[in-house]
Amino acid sequence: MISVMDGRSVTLQTATEIQKDDLLMWKFGAEKSLIAEINAEAGSFNTYDGPDGRFRDRLELDKKTGSLTITNTTSEHAGLYLIIISGKTVTEYRFNVTVY
Repeated sequence: MISVMDGRSVTLQTATEIQKDDLLMWKFGAEKSLIAEINAEAGSFNTYDGPDGRFRDRLELDKKTGSLTITNTTSEHAGLYLIIISGKTVTEYRFNVTVY
């Protein structure tokens, strides 16, 4: 579990380096809404607002590691985050974030 104070930033670390053929997808919540993705082969790096806009202007994606930073957190950002890294193998990491 990762705890962050309301209004602060939190970085969800992947502990990896992106390889040239990797596809990374960050998802949030029980509905697994896509909030960020990297397609290394195509050179595309995208963040999304989420279905209700809660991530608008709050996500930063590290282009080397795929780590995701959420800025100016609120209670809306608490919950389960999932990253799926597809390359030579498929790896998943889960992060449970609480905001206090």
